[in-house]
Amino acid sequence: MTRHLIIAAASDVRASLKAVADANPTFMTTQEKATALVQLAAAEAQLGELRLRILADAGDLAETTAAKDAAAWLARQTRTPYADARADLRLATALDRDRPVLAAAMRDGAASLAQARVIDRALRNLPAAVDAETVALAEKHLVDHAGEFGPKELGRIGRRILDVVAPEIAEAAEAQRLADLEAHAADKTRLTMRRLGDGTTRISSRVPDSAATRFATYLEAFTNPRVEREVQPPADTSLAGDATAHDPVARMAYPKRMGQAFVQLLESLDPTRLPVHGGDATTVVVTIDLESLKARLATADLVGAGLVPGDELTGDAITAAQARRLACSAKILPAVLGGASLPLDLGRVRRLFTPAQRKALLIRDQTCRAEGCDTPGTWCEAHHLDPWTTGGPTDLDNGILLCSHHHHRAHDTSYRTDRLPSGDLRFHPRR
Repeated sequence: MTRHLIIAAASDVRASLKAVADANPTFMTTQEKATALVQLAAAEAQLGELRLRILADAGDLAETTAAKDAAAWLARQTRTPYADARADLRLATALDRDRPVLAAAMRDGAASLAQARVIDRALRNLPAAVDAETVALAEKHLVDHAGEFGPKELGRIGRRILDVVAPEIAEAAEAQRLADLEAHAADKTRLTMRRLGDGTTRISSRVPDSAATRFATYLEAFTNPRVEREVQPPADTSLAGDATAHDPVARMAYPKRMGQAFVQLLESLDPTRLPVHGGDATTVVVTIDLESLKARLATADLVGAGLVPGDELTGDAITAAQARRLACSAKILPAVLGGASLPLDLGRVRRLFTPAQRKALLIRDQTCRAEGCDTPGTWCEAHHLDPWTTGGPTDLDNGILLCSHHHHRAHDTSYRTDRLPSGDLRFHPRR
């Protein structure tokens, strides 16, 4: 009986819409337009839930046409992009099996399809160790907020949902997720260049979120309309003739190495030499509370330009280990917060080793001081043996040169280090 009601309801909806196909909204009052838009949005959510409910149980349709799955069948029959159909099937399966509260909200018109996608993604991104009861609490909390917030805001709430429903595990769980993301970002970092033959070059890169925020912040300093700048002619005009013979980017055999070099370039830029931006020298700020800064597994927030689309998916957060590394070498402003979230200490660039100290370290160390590494010292970064976060001074006795790879390992919580009699560092994976 129910199946006949569904088909009848679908026919009634189409008939009702056909009846108003020629209606002219121009003659509607302001209140009538507002009511119609709200009601239609709710009806759209209800129709979307019904469509997904049927799709979740439509595996037999694929068998009738030998399609791979119901999504492939749907894409072909409705001329929908396959990727969109796959996303619909994934959400439909989640609503059917795991998201009863979200499905009920859609049936009542209280949550839109876009909101449902964001809520489901936030719940799927929870660590696997989170128990089912906590996931259910997170689902209810997000659905309750669907009546107040849009998809983007729900995405931001969803990223920190454990802070609300399970604060006792939130910090460690988020830190572990960020550590996994940072490891993935390091593996996927790329930069390629390709001449297009029309006088332009396409530059394509894939870099960690923290590097993208820094890049966006620096770019915004130059794009600020209040900044007056002069266009300078290129200093080197040797490429004006034979572009092929002198093309420095004609072939880019090592995109991963180029991506890493791009990140290192961003970390080495001196923000005080960029245009004044927002009333101060262009600055990227990392905020972290004192206890988290000392913890082995914790998180920090990266405050930058906010120009990168998609921040509602991942946000600008980094691990405490990454914050300690950046505070050690990159020209950023680490803001250490006390219990009331008030700044206790602003570790300005003066905490970095001075150029004179860098030269002295280079003369003394000559190469990376990680055991067995011979990376030249000119390519290395100065590292605090006793972190400044725990009171370590910025002096030669507390400084050592490490290449970028080993500097990352020195701040990687999955490794511990031993100081050898030679002064070199030996790294050991933690068990």
